[in-house]
Order: sequence, then structure tokens, then C-alpha cells
Amino acid sequence: MPTLSQIEKDCTAQMNKAVEFLKQETRGIRTGRAHPSLVEHLKIEVSSYGSTMELREIATISVPEPSTLLVKPFDPGTLKDIEKGVLTSSLGVTPNSDGKAIRLPIPPLSGERRAELVNQVKKMGEQQKIVVRNARRDANKLVDAEEKAKTVSEDEARDAKDTIQKMTKKHEDQIEEVVKAKSEEVKSA
Repeated sequence: MPTLSQIEKDCTAQMNKAVEFLKQETRGIRTGRAHPSLVEHLKIEVSSYGSTMELREIATISVPEPSTLLVKPFDPGTLKDIEKGVLTSSLGVTPNSDGKAIRLPIPPLSGERRAELVNQVKKMGEQQKIVVRNARRDANKLVDAEEKAKTVSEDEARDAKDTIQKMTKKHEDQIEEVVKAKSEEVKSA
């Protein structure tokens, strides 16, 4: 049986992962400026390798101009797969290929697109809040099981649940901060 401190530790770890995941995901949200993080985590279906890979694993990504990304595949045979992957992504960018590399012009964001991106960021935040709440629920179930098994007292169980609730609030606040910061970045870009 896990101890209360182990339950709290595991719960905190799950909640931290949710916050980190959100930070990673929001890096890929476009703000009108070209940045490699916009596309480096794009999943590309590489038919010649028979697998799905992140763009950064199969190509170098550079920023030759403030509004353009340059993608040079390590293997020229993956150029068409990369092009297809970019087209089917939610980036809203049309790739221009010269046979050796792909240029991705990053157009300025329209007001409507900014609003869509802000909503997308909020949805991502909500999804991670659900992950945090699920971690709370699971931890509380474990505390209840410990209490039922008489390995902890009612007071200890209540204190553990209070601690778990405080962790939940702290992580939800962190998620809100990430969402707010990214929303501001999208609106002001």
C-alpha cells in the first residue's frame, strides 16, 4: 500500500507533467513571427520509414527571414512527406518546395485567426486542468482506500485530501498563467 506522502508525491508529479505538457503544446501556437518551435513537433507520416516522426527528427529548421521558416530534410526522399504533413497540419501555411528544401511563409495573423488561436489555447488549458483534476480524484481514491484499510486515521486522510486540493489549485493557477501569457502573446503579435 502506498503511503500518504507517496500518494501526494505521485499526484504532484502527474500535475507537473500536465503543466509541462501545456507549455510544450503552446510553443507550437503561431504568433505571427517565424520560430522553429512552430513546426518542430509536427507529426510527419514518413512512408519510406514506415513510421510517424516529429519534423525536427527528419529535417533542420531555420529562420532565414523574420516571416519565413526554411525546412531542409536530412533525407531528400522525405521532402514530399514533409510537404504533405505541413499541408494537413492546423498551421494554415502553404509550403513552397524547390526540390531540396521547403520554405514556409508565416503570414501575419488576422483578427479572426487570433481569436481562433486564443480559443485553441484555452481548450488546451482546459484539457490539462482535466488531467490535473483526474490526478486529484485518483489520489483521493487512494487516500480513501488507506483510510478504509485503517492504515491512516480520519484526520490524516482529511489532511492529505486538503494537501491534494491545495496542489490542485496551485497547478490549475499555473495552467491559467500559461494560457493567459500565450493568449496575450497571440493577441499582441
